[in-house]
Amino acid sequence: MASATLKIFLVNGNPKRLRTAELSNWTGKAVAGPRSEIEGILKRDESKNPGVYFLTGIDPETNGPSIYIGEAESIHDRIKGHLGKDFWNHIVFFISKDENMTKAHIRYLEGRLIDIAKSSERATIVNSQGSGSKLPESDREDMEVFLDKMQQVLPVLGIEVFVPMVQQDTSTDTKKLLTCKIKALSAQGYLTPNGIVVISGSQAVLKERASAKNYPSVLNHRNDMIKNGHLKHVKNHYVFQKDVEFTSPSAAATVIHGGSANGLLAWKTKDGKSLKELELE
Repeated sequence: MASATLKIFLVNGNPKRLRTAELSNWTGKAVAGPRSEIEGILKRDESKNPGVYFLTGIDPETNGPSIYIGEAESIHDRIKGHLGKDFWNHIVFFISKDENMTKAHIRYLEGRLIDIAKSSERATIVNSQGSGSKLPESDREDMEVFLDKMQQVLPVLGIEVFVPMVQQDTSTDTKKLLTCKIKALSAQGYLTPNGIVVISGSQAVLKERASAKNYPSVLNHRNDMIKNGHLKHVKNHYVFQKDVEFTSPSAAATVIHGGSANGLLAWKTKDGKSLKELELE
């Protein structure tokens, strides 16, 4: 993505409360805030416009992030219909300041956003089927540009559902690859802005140690990966079937080791330097 200047206005001076966001030289505008301030949010003029919106919260079954992705010709009217749902606690919506966004445009954006969220696999999507819309080629390209701008703004507003899994660039210097070993098993990964990605084909121990119980969330993540087939039982160990991103080197190392592990010491470069040593350089 190209560099950009983002202007965030804190309506009440509090970064957790109502705020707006705009990129320089862009017709789009975002409004975000907690559900506790929904009345004030829906009183804003922007909510009367057509646009796309995101309701975010925690999925009670997985205890992970969940999101509803929708579109409406009047954000104000549509959101009122969601007040009976209790899974969400935060809202973000986007409108166009030039008022040229049509029903077809917002339906196209909704469909694309749902597809992107599915591919990123970062959250449970409450409405997994978008309405979608076919657009003329020129309109479609305009909406793709609008979509790119939205994806620059969304993480700043706390929504990372659309951030794709970072892929290792084949041209990247292999010195950036890290290795986590236990016994005869080995896993490879690389650091990302969100933590660390363990690369497909990496190995993990078959049985958890007693210390794994000290990290229930990590243990649950490991069990979910086994259940979903992301960790496959091969002979006397597990093998990662896809690239998996973890929030920290320690979380990844704990899954690989089957018990507590200090990621700063467990992950090393090909020269044998640990992450801790690299940070001290």
